[in-house]
Amino acid sequence: MIPRISIVTPSFNQGQYLEQTIDSVLSQNHPNLEYIIIDGGSTDGSVEIIKKYEKHLDYWTSEKDNGQSHAINKGFVHATGDIFNWLNSDDYYLPDALKTVTEHFVDPSLSVLCAKSRIVQEGKTIKISSGTDIYESNLAKTIGWARIDQPETFFRKSCLDKIGGVNQNLHYVMDKELWMRYLFHFGLDGVKEVDDQLVAFRLHETSKTSTRQLDFEAETNALFYQIATDLDLVDLAVEIAKMGLPKQSIVSNFNNINDKLCYQSLHYFLLYQYERYYAENQFEKAKSLAYILDLGILDQNDLVGYKKISHRMNYPVALKKIINWLSSLVSKLNSKS
Repeated sequence: MIPRISIVTPSFNQGQYLEQTIDSVLSQNHPNLEYIIIDGGSTDGSVEIIKKYEKHLDYWTSEKDNGQSHAINKGFVHATGDIFNWLNSDDYYLPDALKTVTEHFVDPSLSVLCAKSRIVQEGKTIKISSGTDIYESNLAKTIGWARIDQPETFFRKSCLDKIGGVNQNLHYVMDKELWMRYLFHFGLDGVKEVDDQLVAFRLHETSKTSTRQLDFEAETNALFYQIATDLDLVDLAVEIAKMGLPKQSIVSNFNNINDKLCYQSLHYFLLYQYERYYAENQFEKAKSLAYILDLGILDQNDLVGYKKISHRMNYPVALKKIINWLSSLVSKLNSKS
């Protein structure tokens, strides 16, 4: 039997993109598709577009909500499929995307499929995504670095039913928090990485990804701040708070999770910040994290990387900046090749 795929599109005043999004889902011609659109009460013509396709939809509504996360959860409640994902109203699927997803999920041991996407801007592909970051045999790093490419990461819905939908307190990293909860509960077993390109992820001047980077970072910090406070690691919580937290407190459901794994993941988050601060020439911030990192939990490769940066921290500032500039240049050249 062909697995049923449930796709939810949260939408609010993105009528200029919405029709392409809807068409990209329906034109997949998937024989067991459940398509749900949750509109937040748009006033830009989006509702008229939705009504144009409503006979092909399993459920839709247009009413005021509390934002994207709330809309996703409203759709999740109505979803009955074996496979679940959401597609934002400014992105679109590539041909045969859902066929490819189905072919992989025929394997009953598969719980999460991590594919690739095309990053598009003004109708042109500017790069291919690297996909959700998976560090094989290092669950703590996968959680601590927690980078998910949500549009091309599909979940078996039975797993999400056990851990719940997205966190409605979050407006920017609800996908990251969901991914972290999944990993805390299920680990990396059943997670599969593939090179298939499934989605076009659109960059535009009003997209949150392009305009609200500091908000993304603040919410991410809040997730690990909570882990630190839950573990009564006051010094670590203080350092994370210095990185910046949202104005409103955020509560995540990280209860009943292995404390050791939480501790290890927290220090991998700090390692990520340490490396980021160094690369961005924020040497004093990097130095402050060096004193609180538990190097004993790092694997050999990460420990070598830490020691390399730690050694360079003794260089004159001008030399460190030159090295970082050269490293950035090499990285950009490699990404274009």
